[in-house]
Amino acid sequence: MNPLLNTDDLPAFDLIQPEHIVPAVETALADTRRLIDALLERDEAFSWDNLLAPLEAALERLHRVWSPVSHLNAVRNTPAVRAAYKHCLPELSRFETELGQHAGLYRAIQSVADADTFTQLDTAQQASITHRLRDFRLSGVALPAAQQQHYKALQQRLSELQSTFQDHVLDATAGWEKQIGDAAQLSGLPPSAMAQARQAAARKSLDGWLLTLDFPSYFPVITYADDRQLREELYTAYLTRASDQGPHAGRWDNSELLEEILALRHETAQLLGFQSFADYSLATKMATSPDQVMAFLNDLAGHCLQQGREELADVEAFAAAQGIGYTLEAWDIAYFSEKLRQQRYALSQEELKPYFPDHRVVGGLFQVVQRLYDVRIEQRPGVATWDPEVRFFEIREADGTLCGRFYLDLYARAEKRGGAWMDSYASRLHSAQRSQLPVAYLTCNFTPPMDGQPSLLTHDEVITLFHEFGHGLHHMLTRVDTPSVAGINGVAWDAVELPSQLMENWCWERDALALVSGHHQSGEALPEALFQRMQAARHFQSAMRMLRQLEFALVDMRLHNEYQPGHGSRADEILAQVREQVAVVKAPAFNRYLHSFTHVFSGGYAAGYYSYKWAEVLSADAFSLFEENGIFDAATGARFRQEILAQGGSREPMELYRAFRGREPSIAALLRHSGLQASAEPNPRA
Repeated sequence: MNPLLNTDDLPAFDLIQPEHIVPAVETALADTRRLIDALLERDEAFSWDNLLAPLEAALERLHRVWSPVSHLNAVRNTPAVRAAYKHCLPELSRFETELGQHAGLYRAIQSVADADTFTQLDTAQQASITHRLRDFRLSGVALPAAQQQHYKALQQRLSELQSTFQDHVLDATAGWEKQIGDAAQLSGLPPSAMAQARQAAARKSLDGWLLTLDFPSYFPVITYADDRQLREELYTAYLTRASDQGPHAGRWDNSELLEEILALRHETAQLLGFQSFADYSLATKMATSPDQVMAFLNDLAGHCLQQGREELADVEAFAAAQGIGYTLEAWDIAYFSEKLRQQRYALSQEELKPYFPDHRVVGGLFQVVQRLYDVRIEQRPGVATWDPEVRFFEIREADGTLCGRFYLDLYARAEKRGGAWMDSYASRLHSAQRSQLPVAYLTCNFTPPMDGQPSLLTHDEVITLFHEFGHGLHHMLTRVDTPSVAGINGVAWDAVELPSQLMENWCWERDALALVSGHHQSGEALPEALFQRMQAARHFQSAMRMLRQLEFALVDMRLHNEYQPGHGSRADEILAQVREQVAVVKAPAFNRYLHSFTHVFSGGYAAGYYSYKWAEVLSADAFSLFEENGIFDAATGARFRQEILAQGGSREPMELYRAFRGREPSIAALLRHSGLQASAEPNPRA
């Protein structure tokens, strides 16, 4: 009777209620524990067929029970859903720790690895076993009983802290709003932003316009609002969310959570024999040491620091020429940068938006994917979703064979977490007992359609959609039948962004834009003159953007690599040092972006934020092969699909990359794509 326990096909989102969550998760956990006990009671020698295959299927079923719950917590975060979700987290954490420390299961899987028949297993099966044995060791299977219990307590506490950290950010974002009664105060905002603010007010039965800290509301203000005081007010509220500063100082404050999360991560790493959590994190990644990551990040910073300073100087000179009587602050940079961009290139995101109605972008994206990978994407009506605006699609091979399915949730709304992401409901699985195809969630936060007009995307939002769809392709075009290494599963975290970042490149290509763009009223193609201005403006402030990402990555790595008990996180000190090294825009003392840095403190990027730049080296170098052969070259697309997308986590990422590219990656393509100059002797490896 519980819809969450019916995992044979798609989730019944129209039937799932908050009261279903706790009993479904408890039942699924109990079923999985019983199955593991039964598997280990066998008298015969353990093998893939009698141990690993049923274990894979059981863990995949548990994921299919929990996945809709986790997803609803992100996209329909009602108090009842949140309460049930948080109730389940400790139990799930306890189960994961039990599984990772299950000595009997560890010995059984080790016996399969040690058997002569191991080499007869396929590559994916061998990789799955190797990964599981590694993860056993990283979960403390070899620790004495007392230390295992301590590890378990640490993981449960971390799970609670990270969930609360994210909730605080969500609450702080939703907890601030500003009603505007005079349109003059919103001078400079484009009509689409005005309409959105008007609609937000109407939804709450308010007069005038309503500004919030949701990104589609925040971004136009910080970029276009002529009212400097208004820009400062929103900047302050946004960059102090969930902290001890700003308009809600001390409310939803993540300060103590941040400290405890770092402390417990460090304690976990040391318990397992690692020097730092950074070392622990890198045990499952391409990068081999924190020193290697720091050298990589510092090398990139060296390529763009001087150019970044020059870019900021250009903005300051431009602002001074406008006769302003003040020194530029952080809340002024985006505003004057946009003015400078418009003067220099006669181009703004608002000018591009009419050419990117969401339906044209989505349809064009599907055509790009069809030409690259010879698949067809078709909408399937009648599938239950969590919101009426969510659509469901199927991906089929050219011969009609179904290979994957996905939900597409494009628009921002109340009770939905900000940002954009891809997650999975089901992974590819094929065994004697069950076969299933991958199912993904693709989620964005674009401005919804309003006043009878479609949602009009900025070019940056087009790039975001292509990025997330790249993740989806990685998951759905896999040919691996073992769930733990199928699709995005088992892929090293610093390689998992390769397919997503690769897809972004087509957003800059004329032939691809012809498919993706068309004026929402006339259907007119993106004019050639406008395209040329886009290309000319492509590298505008590219060094400043790169340095901002490098700041995030360096702070993340140093926080997790340099933590010392008794000294606290030293977050303020490390942040100041990194900013002195790479930041060109001076942040105000009240800036607390770490307190809402969910990627690192409640997501999967702890000591891993560098992965974006690491994978960007791979993606730029990979796209250079398409540039050489043609951006829609069928043979190159087939090769990328076969050697990267189809393989999932079944082989080491560098091995896969060499199979695709014929060599290891070079940093040169990234520097070229970013409008940066390569040094005389660029680091040839990521």
